Amino acid sequence: MPVIVLDVKDFTTPLFFVRTLEVFSTCATFSLVGSLHCIDDDVQRHANTFWILCMFTWCFFFTVTLFIHILSLVQFHSIIPVSWKNLTVTVAALGTLMCLSASVIYPLLVVNLGKSQSYCVAVAVTSCLTVITYASETYILICTQAEEQRGYMGRVCGIFKIVQLWGNCHMITLIMESNHSPLSSVPEWQLLLSAVSVCIFMSVTTLLVICGDFAGRCPLPFDRFLGVFNLIGVLLYMAATVICVTKILENTPTEMLLVVMETVVAGITLLAYTMDFAFSIKSLCDRSH
Repeated sequence: MPVIVLDVKDFTTPLFFVRTLEVFSTCATFSLVGSLHCIDDDVQRHANTFWILCMFTWCFFFTVTLFIHILSLVQFHSIIPVSWKNLTVTVAALGTLMCLSASVIYPLLVVNLGKSQSYCVAVAVTSCLTVITYASETYILICTQAEEQRGYMGRVCGIFKIVQLWGNCHMITLIMESNHSPLSSVPEWQLLLSAVSVCIFMSVTTLLVICGDFAGRCPLPFDRFLGVFNLIGVLLYMAATVICVTKILENTPTEMLLVVMETVVAGITLLAYTMDFAFSIKSLCDRSH
């Protein structure tokens, strides 16, 4: 049975302070939003959807960060069958992107649609503090450690995969909401949803394999799988980006903001897939030589 080992030095490291702030800031943010309802009954229909997205983001990363924080302190992370350095970098980088999006979406699409209340300023402050703390942890894990200590997810290709997962998560929400627009047609909506669903499945599978350290058990070289996944992502998001741009150019939609956000997220995700695919091709070529 493992023995709990607590070292005084563990309570004075930058990671300890940063993760402690992450736990408190995420807890304060979703507690404020959850206890004080700022969504009125007469707001537009998509306010509640984005409210759920923001609440899920803060609650999820509070739970995962608290789990990582406790395991790091009691030194139990070594007995968990995961790649700890890949897991921590993934949570920190993805938490930065997701909390940043929540900090923008909440005041833009939720608060402005409801009754303006003074406590929303406190929510904005705690949410921005959450972004800063996760960005600080990402900097500590990536920029202050040697390349061999970062793990795969701490390198350029790993960051691209985190951006891909971030884009896929937000595209699901935006597609579900923008399909109510007068410009939205059933074939376009189904095509976008199908493309993003395939991409998010590939992203989650890739992260599970890397964080679970299962790459060596794949029947084929894992880098070839990544190359195929990236190629599929590039093709699907090229189609998704074209559809989103077409929706903007055809007419002036009633919900222009949602369509523009959908197009921007699709473009960023397409760029991440394209760059990742280029790195995959370079890696395969280097290995062949």
